[in-house]
Amino acid sequence: MPSRLSDAFRAHPVDDLYHKHIDFNTLRELPDSHAWTQLEEHTSGGESFGSETVPVVDLNDPNALTLIGHACKTWGVFQVKNHGVSKKFLDDIEGAGRSLFSLPAQQKLKAARSPDGVSGYGLARISSFFPKLMWSEGYTIVGSPLEQFRQLWPQDYSKFCDIVEDYEREMKRLAGRLMWLMLGSLGISKEDIKWAGPKGQFKRASAALQLNSYPACPDPDRAMGLAAHTDSTLLTILHQNNTSGLQVLREGTGWVTVPPLPGALVVNVGDLLHILSNGLYPSVLHRAVVNRTRYRISIAYLYGPPASVKISPVQKLLGPRNPPLYRPVTWNEYLGTKAKHFNKALSSVRHGLVDANDHNSVQVG
Repeated sequence: MPSRLSDAFRAHPVDDLYHKHIDFNTLRELPDSHAWTQLEEHTSGGESFGSETVPVVDLNDPNALTLIGHACKTWGVFQVKNHGVSKKFLDDIEGAGRSLFSLPAQQKLKAARSPDGVSGYGLARISSFFPKLMWSEGYTIVGSPLEQFRQLWPQDYSKFCDIVEDYEREMKRLAGRLMWLMLGSLGISKEDIKWAGPKGQFKRASAALQLNSYPACPDPDRAMGLAAHTDSTLLTILHQNNTSGLQVLREGTGWVTVPPLPGALVVNVGDLLHILSNGLYPSVLHRAVVNRTRYRISIAYLYGPPASVKISPVQKLLGPRNPPLYRPVTWNEYLGTKAKHFNKALSSVRHGLVDANDHNSVQVG
């Protein structure tokens, strides 16, 4: 993410991180602070709708570009297999997350995110938009985690720093590959995206790593792990353990579960790719639900452009009948807009009309 990322949030701090922390493992009943009353009942496990399952794309498939384009246009999300990230990297980062979230509460709070900060342990940033709290813990890594990891693991911090560094390197490589598949499916070439660099390697791209923990919940039907939102990214790559919880909103169907597939990674379109595609690829609304008996962990790689680059609809996609729908915006500027307007952010940078991808009317709690 941009180095000046905290500027985007300074005017919209998330307060009381220290006061609202609870130890989920000690609770036998759902506290009122976490009891949601309007969870949507129309939920699909993905199996009961036949064709209504999130697409799975094998990156070794000769038709991968076409399949990804169709998935982006019709779903805004897909899973990838044969992506080149070894099981070791996935196991290591999941293990690091488990180790972090299993630390004593006071230890985790030593690395608490400041109200106007980005990196560290704390509540989901979107918490301030909802009257109830979410049944989850999070840890965000932007840049080097060294200083905070020293607080968490005084003896073993270097091991965990190496795991994060290795994982981020693998994710950056995969994200660049996926970007060209997603853009290529729109007929966009390296000449059209100057900020990708002369070799189209996106070397200056920004990113953040988000670790999420969803403890077993005594009353999962009235709790929410992570409320419905879109990502402010170009794309997000998610590793989830073997417990279901991620759901995406499918128009005409409702909430569809994205089942964990061994070795597969979930890829979703973010708001900035929605803008870049001039609305052709929807930024998918997604949420996380919780489980009565099983613990879930996920690791999201949030991928965006260089800090100074203004993202706008690609010229090649425009014409007399296809005017640009959005004004140019940097990631830093857009994050500030999202921090203020949440799911109305796309509409706020759209020319004239209300955005069809504006999910503010969706009732999630």
